[in-house]
Amino acid sequence: MSKEKITVKATINANKDKVWDYYTTPKHITQWNFADPSWHCPSASNDMKVGGTYKARMEAKDGSFGFDFEAVYTEIEPKNHFTYEFGGRLASVSFHILNNQTEIVVVFDPEDEHPIDMQKNGWQAILNNFKNYVETD
Repeated sequence: MSKEKITVKATINANKDKVWDYYTTPKHITQWNFADPSWHCPSASNDMKVGGTYKARMEAKDGSFGFDFEAVYTEIEPKNHFTYEFGGRLASVSFHILNNQTEIVVVFDPEDEHPIDMQKNGWQAILNNFKNYVETD
């Protein structure tokens, strides 16, 4: 893909173990994996191993639209980072300790259908939702 990768990040006021757990466990994924309050993630599954599949259902709460996000893990270093492939694109998620906080950095290949800013803003909104969920749970 010729387009430059997109990077989003957030610093979470929680330790790395909690951040990793909340980012990778389906019961938590369903609580934060949406970009807008009018959406939700009614189901998720995560077979966290190389070759394993991550699946999340994202839907508008009014039922007007929904889609399944599915990815296959290509690399995993537990509690540090993982990479997955989805639809011919790659994404990498890294977890870094910053004092008593954890920084998450997500780098992903853009798709061709939507503007870069829209994609970046959407993924950042999901990450911001994650930050809020972890810090208030």
